[in-house]
Amino acid sequence: MTEQPAGTPGEKVVAQLYVIIVALAGVMGFVLGTIRPADLDPQLFGVIQLPPTPFGVALYGVGTVGAGLGILLALVVYVSRHTEGTSRERDPQ
Repeated sequence: MTEQPAGTPGEKVVAQLYVIIVALAGVMGFVLGTIRPADLDPQLFGVIQLPPTPFGVALYGVGTVGAGLGILLALVVYVSRHTEGTSRERDPQ
């Protein structure tokens, strides 16, 4: 097997998907804010009150989806790098 250097193409694809999904959440938030449902009251992380405008709802979508996926992505990267190092130290038998 060949070793792949740090920053493999797979990591680049995952990062691009992350950016695309977060941008899509922003666009959908903008569209939802343009429609203006009657009971629209966005609160970022349940703490920061945002205006029910298209930009406020877009910020809500980008913030929540970006934070949620970002935390999960960071955990996956952390685990993959630490488990990869331990498998190389083992003796093949």
